[in-house]
Amino acid sequence: MGLDHTLDEQAPKHQRRIRYKGTHPKNFKEKYKELHPDQYKDAVAKIIEKGNTPAGMHIPICVKEILDFLQIKAGQTGLDATLGYGGHSLAMLQCLHEKGRLYAIDVDPIELPRTKERLEQLGYGSEILEIQQRNFSQIDQIRTKTGNFHFILADLGVSSMQIDNPDRGFSFKAEGPLDLRLNPQKGTSAAIRLKEMTQDELQDMLIENADEPHHKAIAQAIVSQLKKGNAIQTTTQLRNIIKDALINIPQITEAEIKKSCQRSFQSLRIDVNNEFEVLDLFLEKLPNALTKGGRVAILSFHSGEDRRVKKSFKRFFGEGVYREIAPDPIRPSAEECHVNPRAHSAKLRWAIKS
Repeated sequence: MGLDHTLDEQAPKHQRRIRYKGTHPKNFKEKYKELHPDQYKDAVAKIIEKGNTPAGMHIPICVKEILDFLQIKAGQTGLDATLGYGGHSLAMLQCLHEKGRLYAIDVDPIELPRTKERLEQLGYGSEILEIQQRNFSQIDQIRTKTGNFHFILADLGVSSMQIDNPDRGFSFKAEGPLDLRLNPQKGTSAAIRLKEMTQDELQDMLIENADEPHHKAIAQAIVSQLKKGNAIQTTTQLRNIIKDALINIPQITEAEIKKSCQRSFQSLRIDVNNEFEVLDLFLEKLPNALTKGGRVAILSFHSGEDRRVKKSFKRFFGEGVYREIAPDPIRPSAEECHVNPRAHSAKLRWAIKS
């Protein structure tokens, strides 16, 4: 009797799974159906039908348009310069028909192994797919080992699973650490970066990285809080500072304040990850990584990114390095934007090596 009683005390208590609240719970950790799409395919399909991206997933954008341009053939060698969730990589691998090789890189040490495992389970192992944790600005180092590529894709957008996870600190919509690093193991977090910047530097960042119209009021409010000794360590703390800075502006709407929050977070993310600098390096090294007649497609989501891609393509076209470039950006179809609202701002540009 005494022994049985002791064993009962030692046995772990059964814990019920958190109840799935409705069709789309708000708390990230309660979305266990979305976070395990292979187990709950019907639930995930319904979420996508409603125009939402399931948590922990990323829906690739302009897949048909990208494949139509790249014209991938069996036996070719390609590079996915921004692996992310692997949706574009999967589509390109299918075009190779098990002949050829795809190299894929990403800076994110958290999502990269998950994507690698997912693609391996679909039958794409090391015999056709090689995945490395690298920044695409190192494309010159990659090509010295792989040789030049017949096709290259770069999707410059932040993946949905990064945005949706509060622990990554990418979104102002949920409480989380103010981090914003694509690789949280390197560099300086957004919280520390804010402490290092002057008001003028903050204003310049908000203008250059996001064209933020209320840059002065936001920069002033951030510096004021820090001077008072109030740390800005979470996403909600920064969001509330921005809201309080703008709330008394005559005739400003809630929607405009939300847009300013979105732009401010975007601007800070670009700064923290040196996104424009690494993009410029990638674009400069890109032609030397392509074979003769090689094709590159770049998907951007921000005017600053698109300007850089357009300028680089036009310069190299003028120099005869590219024989053809996209006359205008390709935009996602209305149908795609309806299914995936995050596609709205996407612009696809392409170039062909001479």
